[in-house]
Amino acid sequence: MKVKNTKRKSILPYIAISTIGATLLFSAVNHSYSGAASHTSKSGITTGTGSTIKTAAAAKSTGSTFLRDNAPSRTAKKNASGTLVVTNVSSTVVLVNKKRTLSPSYTPSDLVVPNVPFSFSGSSPKKQLRKPAATALEKLFAGAKKDGISLKAVSGYRSYATQKSIFARNAKLKGEAVANKTSARAGQSEHQTGLAMDVSSASVDYTLEQSFGKTKEGKWLKANAAKYGFIIRFGEGQEKLTGYSYEPWHIRYVGVWIAGEITRQGKTLEQYLEQFE
Repeated sequence: MKVKNTKRKSILPYIAISTIGATLLFSAVNHSYSGAASHTSKSGITTGTGSTIKTAAAAKSTGSTFLRDNAPSRTAKKNASGTLVVTNVSSTVVLVNKKRTLSPSYTPSDLVVPNVPFSFSGSSPKKQLRKPAATALEKLFAGAKKDGISLKAVSGYRSYATQKSIFARNAKLKGEAVANKTSARAGQSEHQTGLAMDVSSASVDYTLEQSFGKTKEGKWLKANAAKYGFIIRFGEGQEKLTGYSYEPWHIRYVGVWIAGEITRQGKTLEQYLEQFE
Protein backbone atom coordinates (compact mmCIF):
# COMPACT_ATOMS: atom_id res chain seq x y z
CA MET A 1 0.00 0.00 0.00
CA LYS A 2 1.43 3.37 -1.04
CA VAL A 3 0.88 6.67 0.70
CA LYS A 4 -0.09 9.23 -1.90
CA ASN A 5 0.52 12.92 -1.56
CA THR A 6 -2.55 15.13 -1.33
CA LYS A 7 -3.20 18.85 -1.39
CA ARG A 8 -5.72 18.53 1.41
CA LYS A 9 -4.63 18.84 5.02
CA SER A 10 -5.05 15.51 6.72
CA ILE A 11 -3.86 13.36 9.57
CA LEU A 12 -2.54 9.85 9.18
CA PRO A 13 -3.97 7.57 11.91
CA TYR A 14 -1.81 4.89 13.46
CA ILE A 15 -3.93 2.23 11.81
CA ALA A 16 -2.72 3.48 8.44
CA ILE A 17 0.83 2.89 9.60
CA SER A 18 -0.03 -0.68 10.52
CA THR A 19 -1.52 -1.40 7.12
CA ILE A 20 1.69 -0.24 5.55
CA GLY A 21 3.42 -2.81 7.69
CA ALA A 22 6.01 -0.29 8.81
CA THR A 23 6.38 -0.54 12.55
CA LEU A 24 9.34 1.81 12.38
CA LEU A 25 7.61 4.29 10.09
CA PHE A 26 7.42 7.09 12.62
CA SER A 27 10.26 6.15 14.94
CA ALA A 28 12.53 8.47 13.03
CA VAL A 29 10.23 11.25 12.21
CA ASN A 30 11.68 12.98 15.17
CA HIS A 31 8.50 12.74 17.13
CA SER A 32 6.45 15.89 16.55
CA TYR A 33 3.11 14.14 16.95
CA SER A 34 0.07 14.78 19.11
CA GLY A 35 -2.63 12.43 20.35
CA ALA A 36 -2.99 9.31 18.22
CA ALA A 37 -2.13 10.90 14.91
CA SER A 38 0.87 12.39 13.15
CA HIS A 39 1.12 15.85 11.71
CA THR A 40 1.21 15.93 7.92
CA SER A 41 1.89 18.65 5.44
CA LYS A 42 0.69 19.14 1.88
CA SER A 43 3.79 17.45 0.56
CA GLY A 44 4.05 14.58 3.00
CA ILE A 45 4.98 13.74 6.60
CA THR A 46 6.66 16.57 8.46
CA THR A 47 9.45 15.59 10.83
CA GLY A 48 10.36 17.18 14.11
CA THR A 49 13.36 18.76 12.46
CA GLY A 50 11.25 20.52 9.85
CA SER A 51 12.11 18.29 6.89
CA THR A 52 9.48 16.30 5.04
CA ILE A 53 9.35 12.59 4.24
CA LYS A 54 7.21 12.17 1.14
CA THR A 55 6.75 8.41 0.85
CA ALA A 56 6.12 5.47 3.16
CA ALA A 57 9.25 3.73 1.92
CA ALA A 58 11.39 6.78 2.64
CA ALA A 59 9.85 7.19 6.10
CA LYS A 60 10.44 3.53 6.95
CA SER A 61 14.03 3.74 5.76
CA THR A 62 14.64 6.93 7.71
CA GLY A 63 13.06 5.40 10.81
CA SER A 64 15.32 2.37 10.68
CA THR A 65 18.37 4.57 10.19
CA PHE A 66 17.38 6.88 13.05
CA LEU A 67 17.02 4.03 15.54
CA ARG A 68 20.22 2.31 14.42
CA ASP A 69 22.08 5.60 14.74
CA ASN A 70 20.72 6.00 18.28
CA ALA A 71 21.49 2.46 19.43
CA PRO A 72 23.47 2.44 22.72
CA SER A 73 26.71 1.14 21.24
CA ARG A 74 26.81 3.96 18.70
CA THR A 75 26.05 6.87 21.01
CA ALA A 76 28.74 6.97 23.70
CA LYS A 77 32.51 7.18 23.94
CA LYS A 78 34.90 6.71 26.83
CA ASN A 79 36.76 9.79 27.97
CA ALA A 80 40.29 9.91 29.36
CA SER A 81 39.14 8.70 32.77
CA GLY A 82 37.22 5.77 31.30
CA THR A 83 33.74 7.26 31.81
CA LEU A 84 31.24 6.47 29.05
CA VAL A 85 29.98 9.86 27.83
CA VAL A 86 26.92 10.08 25.57
CA THR A 87 27.44 11.68 22.16
CA ASN A 88 23.88 12.09 20.81
CA VAL A 89 22.86 14.74 23.32
CA SER A 90 20.50 16.53 20.91
CA SER A 91 18.47 13.39 20.16
CA THR A 92 15.02 13.01 21.69
CA VAL A 93 15.94 9.41 22.52
CA VAL A 94 19.29 10.18 24.15
CA LEU A 95 19.98 7.45 26.69
CA VAL A 96 21.35 8.57 30.05
CA ASN A 97 21.70 6.16 32.97
CA LYS A 98 24.16 4.88 35.58
CA LYS A 99 26.51 3.67 32.86
CA ARG A 100 26.11 6.52 30.36
CA THR A 101 26.97 10.04 31.49
CA LEU A 102 26.39 13.56 30.21
CA SER A 103 29.27 16.00 30.11
CA PRO A 104 29.40 18.43 33.07
CA SER A 105 29.32 21.28 30.55
CA TYR A 106 26.24 20.09 28.67
CA THR A 107 23.22 22.38 28.68
CA PRO A 108 20.43 21.99 26.09
CA SER A 109 20.33 24.89 23.65
CA ASP A 110 16.55 25.01 23.24
CA LEU A 111 15.27 25.22 26.83
CA VAL A 112 11.92 26.97 27.26
CA VAL A 113 9.29 27.21 29.99
CA PRO A 114 6.14 25.26 29.05
CA ASN A 115 2.82 27.00 29.55
CA VAL A 116 1.56 24.67 32.29
CA PRO A 117 0.80 25.14 36.00
CA PHE A 118 3.68 24.51 38.41
CA SER A 119 3.63 23.46 42.04
CA PHE A 120 5.67 26.53 42.99
CA SER A 121 5.80 30.19 42.04
CA GLY A 122 8.59 32.35 40.72
CA SER A 123 11.19 31.68 38.08
CA SER A 124 13.49 28.67 38.23
CA PRO A 125 15.61 26.65 35.79
CA LYS A 126 13.63 23.57 36.81
CA LYS A 127 10.59 25.02 35.05
CA GLN A 128 12.39 24.51 31.77
CA LEU A 129 12.27 21.73 29.20
CA ARG A 130 13.65 21.35 25.71
CA LYS A 131 11.21 22.88 23.23
CA PRO A 132 9.73 19.63 21.79
CA ALA A 133 9.19 18.23 25.28
CA ALA A 134 7.69 21.51 26.49
CA THR A 135 5.21 21.59 23.62
CA ALA A 136 4.25 17.97 24.28
CA LEU A 137 3.83 18.66 28.01
CA GLU A 138 1.42 21.50 27.25
CA LYS A 139 -0.69 19.09 25.19
CA LEU A 140 -0.55 16.46 27.94
CA PHE A 141 -1.75 18.94 30.56
CA ALA A 142 -4.52 20.13 28.24
CA GLY A 143 -5.59 16.52 27.70
CA ALA A 144 -5.59 15.89 31.43
CA LYS A 145 -7.70 18.99 32.08
CA LYS A 146 -10.18 17.88 29.44
CA ASP A 147 -10.52 14.58 31.30
CA GLY A 148 -11.04 16.32 34.62
CA ILE A 149 -7.50 15.62 35.85
CA SER A 150 -5.52 18.39 37.56
CA LEU A 151 -1.74 18.08 37.37
CA LYS A 152 1.14 20.38 38.16
CA ALA A 153 4.74 20.28 37.00
CA VAL A 154 7.30 20.01 39.80
CA SER A 155 10.81 19.68 38.39
CA GLY A 156 12.23 19.70 34.87
CA TYR A 157 15.71 20.70 33.76
CA ARG A 158 18.57 20.45 36.24
CA SER A 159 22.18 21.33 35.56
CA TYR A 160 25.08 19.01 36.33
CA ALA A 161 25.97 21.17 39.36
CA THR A 162 22.41 21.13 40.68
CA GLN A 163 22.19 17.36 40.38
CA LYS A 164 25.53 17.01 42.17
CA SER A 165 24.15 18.98 45.12
CA ILE A 166 20.90 16.99 45.17
CA PHE A 167 22.67 13.65 45.25
CA ALA A 168 25.09 14.80 47.93
CA ARG A 169 22.22 15.99 50.12
CA ASN A 170 20.27 12.73 49.64
CA ALA A 171 23.35 10.65 50.39
CA LYS A 172 23.90 12.59 53.62
CA LEU A 173 20.28 12.18 54.72
CA LYS A 174 19.56 8.63 53.56
CA GLY A 175 22.96 7.05 53.04
CA GLU A 176 24.65 6.58 49.67
CA ALA A 177 23.10 3.16 48.95
CA VAL A 178 19.55 4.48 49.29
CA ALA A 179 20.37 7.72 47.48
CA ASN A 180 21.73 5.72 44.56
CA LYS A 181 18.32 4.12 44.07
CA THR A 182 16.23 7.24 44.48
CA SER A 183 18.31 9.94 42.84
CA ALA A 184 20.88 10.17 40.08
CA ARG A 185 24.50 11.12 40.39
CA ALA A 186 25.63 14.22 38.52
CA GLY A 187 25.79 13.56 34.79
CA GLN A 188 23.52 10.53 35.08
CA SER A 189 20.25 12.39 35.45
CA GLU A 190 17.65 12.58 32.70
CA HIS A 191 16.74 16.01 34.02
CA GLN A 192 19.99 17.36 32.59
CA THR A 193 18.77 16.34 29.11
CA GLY A 194 15.83 18.74 29.40
CA LEU A 195 13.50 15.94 28.31
CA ALA A 196 12.16 14.84 31.72
CA MET A 197 9.61 16.40 34.02
CA ASP A 198 8.40 15.35 37.46
CA VAL A 199 4.63 15.73 37.74
CA SER A 200 2.35 15.57 40.78
CA SER A 201 -1.09 16.52 42.10
CA ALA A 202 -2.88 18.07 45.05
CA SER A 203 -3.99 14.59 46.15
CA VAL A 204 -0.42 13.96 47.38
CA ASP A 205 0.33 17.61 48.23
CA TYR A 206 2.46 17.88 45.09
CA THR A 207 5.12 15.63 46.59
CA LEU A 208 7.09 13.07 44.59
CA GLU A 209 5.96 9.89 46.30
CA GLN A 210 5.14 6.42 45.01
CA SER A 211 1.61 6.87 46.39
CA PHE A 212 1.02 9.23 43.46
CA GLY A 213 0.79 6.15 41.25
CA LYS A 214 -2.35 5.03 43.12
CA THR A 215 -4.17 8.33 42.75
CA LYS A 216 -6.60 9.03 39.91
CA GLU A 217 -4.06 11.54 38.57
CA GLY A 218 -1.22 9.04 38.65
CA LYS A 219 -3.35 6.37 37.00
CA TRP A 220 -4.39 8.82 34.28
CA LEU A 221 -0.77 9.78 33.67
CA LYS A 222 0.31 6.16 33.31
CA ALA A 223 -2.56 5.39 30.94
CA ASN A 224 -2.19 8.49 28.78
CA ALA A 225 1.44 9.67 28.84
CA ALA A 226 2.38 7.80 25.67
CA LYS A 227 -0.35 9.57 23.67
CA TYR A 228 1.65 12.76 24.13
CA GLY A 229 5.13 11.29 23.63
CA PHE A 230 6.10 10.49 27.22
CA ILE A 231 6.95 7.29 29.07
CA ILE A 232 7.03 6.53 32.79
CA ARG A 233 10.79 6.19 32.72
CA PHE A 234 11.26 4.21 35.93
CA GLY A 235 8.34 1.83 35.92
CA GLU A 236 7.03 -0.43 38.64
CA GLY A 237 8.77 -3.79 38.52
CA GLN A 238 11.63 -2.40 36.41
CA GLU A 239 13.90 -1.51 39.30
CA LYS A 240 16.55 -4.12 38.46
CA LEU A 241 16.61 -2.95 34.86
CA THR A 242 16.74 0.80 35.46
CA GLY A 243 18.68 0.82 38.73
CA TYR A 244 16.12 3.17 40.27
CA SER A 245 13.06 2.77 42.46
CA TYR A 246 9.61 3.10 40.91
CA GLU A 247 8.84 6.74 40.07
CA PRO A 248 5.26 7.18 38.82
CA TRP A 249 5.79 10.95 38.67
CA HIS A 250 8.85 10.97 36.38
CA ILE A 251 7.90 11.26 32.72
CA ARG A 252 10.42 11.32 29.89
CA TYR A 253 9.78 12.65 26.39
CA VAL A 254 10.75 10.32 23.54
CA GLY A 255 8.06 11.10 20.94
CA VAL A 256 4.57 9.67 20.41
CA TRP A 257 5.39 6.68 18.24
CA ILE A 258 8.34 5.46 20.30
CA ALA A 259 6.49 6.14 23.56
CA GLY A 260 3.63 4.03 22.25
CA GLU A 261 5.94 1.20 21.26
CA ILE A 262 7.83 1.22 24.56
CA THR A 263 4.57 1.21 26.50
CA ARG A 264 3.00 -1.49 24.34
CA GLN A 265 6.07 -3.72 24.66
CA GLY A 266 6.44 -3.04 28.39
CA LYS A 267 10.13 -2.27 27.94
CA THR A 268 12.53 0.22 29.44
CA LEU A 269 14.12 2.79 27.15
CA GLU A 270 17.34 0.77 27.37
CA GLN A 271 15.65 -2.43 26.24
CA TYR A 272 13.85 -0.69 23.40
CA LEU A 273 16.98 0.93 21.95
CA GLU A 274 19.06 -2.22 22.36
CA GLN A 275 16.81 -3.92 19.78
CA PHE A 276 18.39 -1.77 17.08
CA GLU A 277 22.03 -2.65 17.73
